[in-house]
Amino acid sequence: MSHPKYKAKHTKGFFDESFRLEQLTVQKDPLVKLKERIDFEVFRSLLEEAFHKEEKGIGGARPYDYVLMFKILILQRYYNISDDTMEYAILDRLSFMRFLGLTLADKVPDAKTIWHFREQLVKGNIAGKLFDRFKEELHKNNLIANEGKIVDASFVEVPIQRNNREENKQLKEGKIPDEWKAHPNKLEQKDVNARWTKKNGKSYYGYKDHIKADGKSKLIDSYMVTDASVHDSQETENLLEEQDKGQGLHADSA
Repeated sequence: MSHPKYKAKHTKGFFDESFRLEQLTVQKDPLVKLKERIDFEVFRSLLEEAFHKEEKGIGGARPYDYVLMFKILILQRYYNISDDTMEYAILDRLSFMRFLGLTLADKVPDAKTIWHFREQLVKGNIAGKLFDRFKEELHKNNLIANEGKIVDASFVEVPIQRNNREENKQLKEGKIPDEWKAHPNKLEQKDVNARWTKKNGKSYYGYKDHIKADGKSKLIDSYMVTDASVHDSQETENLLEEQDKGQGLHADSA
């Protein structure tokens, strides 16, 4: 029998979740302003354009709402979260659930679903259009202060490819091994664009996200994706625009 001193002082109530969200709002949760000022339904037509041929989700399951999935990609970029940890992050953070319009009872997309969604956007040449439209909405709703820019890069690691020496040599030369071309199913399982690099003595395999963010809101207004071997400094010039002139620029030593 537990000592009375250690009895719980509070039993979970019906409004506990709302109270916690109110506290997050008071603490200036940046996602509140994003959710309130941007009507994410404006992206639905572009998203449906990319998925008009897909009536079912992976394995025949009903697909998640396209706008919900797009908002998950926004969270990933804003907080630099990988596919593998995104599901946990949504389950763990009430601020994420509120932004996505989810409740504790709702099912959350897993890493494979998020990856598949992004791949479809890329294949449909919609990803760039969506991001450009999102950038327009940020400016239109005064969410970009233009009081300085932050340029940064982060690694996006992917599963290591089990290739032989000759296959790796051809990939580095920008070629696809003939055996892979002859077996489309095998080629689909291979990532032909990911590359190795080393930073601070640690090796990484995959890609690199180069982003330019607004110094005040920390919202990303431009980005580039390269393989991991590309140096941070190579993409800085590509990220900067005419309207950035005269603003402070914060970046690492690169």
